[in-house]
Parts: sequence; structure tokens; C-alpha cells
Amino acid sequence: MSSPTNLHGREFARQATRPGPAARATNVRFAVLWVTTLTSFIMYLDRICVAEVVKQDSFQHELALDSKQVGWILGSFFFAYALSQVPAGWLSDRFGARTMMTAYVAAWSLLTGLTGLAGGFWGLLLARLGCGIAQAGAYPTSGGLLSRWIPFPWRGMANSIVAFGGRIGLAGASWMTVMAVKTLGGWREALWLYQAIGIGIALWFWWVFRERPENHPRSNAAECELIERSLPPTVRAGRVAATGIPLRAIVASPSLWCMSLVMFCTNVGWAFLATWLPTYFKNVMGLSPEDAAQRSFLALLGGMAGLLVGGWVTDLATRRWGLRWGRSGPLVICRLVGVAAYLSCLKFDSPAAVTVSFFIVAFSTDMGIGGTWAYAQDVGGRHVGSILGWANMWGNLGAALVAVVLPWVVDMEHATDWDEAFLLCAAAFLLASLAALGINATLPIVRRDELPREVQPA
Repeated sequence: MSSPTNLHGREFARQATRPGPAARATNVRFAVLWVTTLTSFIMYLDRICVAEVVKQDSFQHELALDSKQVGWILGSFFFAYALSQVPAGWLSDRFGARTMMTAYVAAWSLLTGLTGLAGGFWGLLLARLGCGIAQAGAYPTSGGLLSRWIPFPWRGMANSIVAFGGRIGLAGASWMTVMAVKTLGGWREALWLYQAIGIGIALWFWWVFRERPENHPRSNAAECELIERSLPPTVRAGRVAATGIPLRAIVASPSLWCMSLVMFCTNVGWAFLATWLPTYFKNVMGLSPEDAAQRSFLALLGGMAGLLVGGWVTDLATRRWGLRWGRSGPLVICRLVGVAAYLSCLKFDSPAAVTVSFFIVAFSTDMGIGGTWAYAQDVGGRHVGSILGWANMWGNLGAALVAVVLPWVVDMEHATDWDEAFLLCAAAFLLASLAALGINATLPIVRRDELPREVQPA
């Protein structure tokens, strides 16, 4: 018979998939997954819509901001978002996902509406800073609540589905905002509409969600047992609210530092697609703005496909290889695929060929998201929000860095190729693949006194 600690590996994954109780389980967990996915959608919609709003004639006529002021307004969001990850994640661990997710969604929705009331630069800047702080808690909170509601064997897929909601919001934000401005008659009215939608989703989340399955009035004993029986011991132990951030355990974990480096380097490569790809198609490939936008959109579709495939792959790999390599192995492989795709851009000179390469980059990048979230859920115990927030903070700092560094690396306006940018992104992905080798999801990142007896070191 396997020892309890071995349940973190292949044997645990095998036992977690055995048939459940005889009674038919209710499906409240799917409603929780659905409403959490909606929060991800509205988060990205509210995040990206301002970038489209500032292009509107009505906005430029009313406020007449210069490009540097617009840059500060857009950049302030990401600065606040990155630095607020850990505290926002801890608040969810401490006060519960139901309270904090509802508060986060309502807060950024209200701030989106207040953006529509701003009369100048400082009002817009403060509103976007506040929005970044509020949105920082969304993904850490999602990771924590899914760790308690989704059976372990489907953890990666559930994470990918929630992130997929965000990608839909990202892809549709520009079109939806343009249509809202056109239909409602102005940019302010469009933001007020998004405020109303967001507050509605916040209230819906509060109504649907409870902290744990056993607290939910519509979740029966069979569903509670199905979920509980599948969870690793560290998650079962995380029933009490966190009293603080386990900073010493976080800093002392080589595995988490490796994951943080993976996310930092991955976002260096990903941010090129999200920020500079249309410029590359226009300046180097000579495409019209419309064609550049279309090809950029086609490339980013690879990310949506990668999300769903990646969630399934990390769950399958965990069942086959155990928790250690089931989380680490797919990250190593997909980052190496990204390296090859970026290097192929050095050889291709046709828009169609490089679009395919960028599609593969996006696919391989987002393929790792399900496993990345699952890692934090595997090791975090009652501190999933804090730990996912820590890793996500480093990822967002990587994205912010490349947005500043790339113009220095490449002469964006006059270069006939952007080979230096592709080499930088390929190097970042290579470093991410090497760092992924050090990830070990069998090592809990919690204080020793919080470990259940069966997984405490001798």
C-alpha cells in the first residue's frame, strides 16, 4: 500500500479518478466554474476597453490628451496590477473568495464607470490605478476557489476554461467597445454600460458561490465527497482562513522561484504578441493597418486553442507521470516549442508564414496556463491566492519590462527586420523551459505547522 505522501504522485492521481459514491452528485461545481469564467471575461473587457476608448474621436475631442499622457494612463493600470498581486491574493485567502471576488469585480466595475466621468488626465489616471489594484485579486482568487471546488483530476482543464473567458474578453474588447460607442453615442456611455454589466456579474457570483461545497445549499453529499476525496492533503488542510502571507516559505522555495522565472520569461515572449505584433506587420511586412490587425488577431487565436489543449494535457500528464513531472514536463515542452517558433521567424519573409509562427507561439504560451495555476493550487494549502499572486506578479513585471525594452532593442520605425526582438523572445522562452525543470508540485509552500500530519517531514 502506498504511503500517504506518495499520494502526491502517480498513485494519488490514479486513486482520485476511481468511481465516486453511489448517489448521483449534483453539478453545482459547474455553475461555480461558469460564473468564475464570466468574472474573467468582464475583467479583460474592462481592462482593454480603455485602450480602444482613447482612439475614439469623441474622447480625443473632449479631453485632447497627448500620446505621453495616454501612455501613462494605460501603463498605470499594469503597474498597479503587478504590485498588488500578493496583497490582493492574501485578502482572498484571509477573508474568503466569496466576499473578495464580489468586492473586486464590483470595485473595478465602479472604477470603469468613474473613468467615464473623468474630465481630464488626473481623473483618468487615478481611475485606472484603482482598476489595476482591484483586478489584481481576480486570478489569485479564482485559483484558490477552484482548488476547493474542482476535483483534482480536472484541475488543469478548469483553470484553462476560466483563463479562456479572459481571452474571449481580450479578443472581443475592441470590437465590442467600438460598437458600444457607436450605438450609445459616446465613450462615456460605453463605460457606464460595462459598469452595469460588471456589477450584475458581481451580484451573480455572490449568489452562486460558497467557500466550500459543504457550505452550498444546492450541493449534495455525493458532490462534496466526489470533490473532497480527490483533493491532495495540503488542500484538505486549508480549511481555516489564512492569517498572513507565508513569506518565509515563499522566499525559501526554489520550486516557486523557478515558477516565478517561468512566468517572468514567458511574459517577455508573450508581450511581444500582445503589444508589438501589429506594428511589426505594418512596419516590416508593409501591411495596411487593417491587414495587420487581422493577422494579429489570427495569431492570437492560437492562444485560445492552446488554453483548452493545455488544461487537458497537464491533467493527463499528472495521471500518467505523477504530480512532479505532470506539472513540470508540459511546461518544458511547450516553452521549447515557442523557442522554435520564434527562431523560425528569422527565416520567413512572407506574412502568411510568420502568422503561422506567431500562432504557434501563442498556442505554446497559453498551453502552460492551466498547469501554472494548478501548481499554485497543488502547493498552496490555504495560501493559494498569495502564492499564485506572487508568481503572477513576476509574470506581469516581465510583460511591463519588455514593453519598455523592445524599442531600445529594435529601431521600430526604420528597421528592415526585427531579428533582435525574435532572438530576445526565443532566449526568454529557452530560459523559461530550463527553469520549468526545477518546478516540483509535490513540495507544499506553507508554514510547517500548517501541514497535515501525514505530509509533515520527519
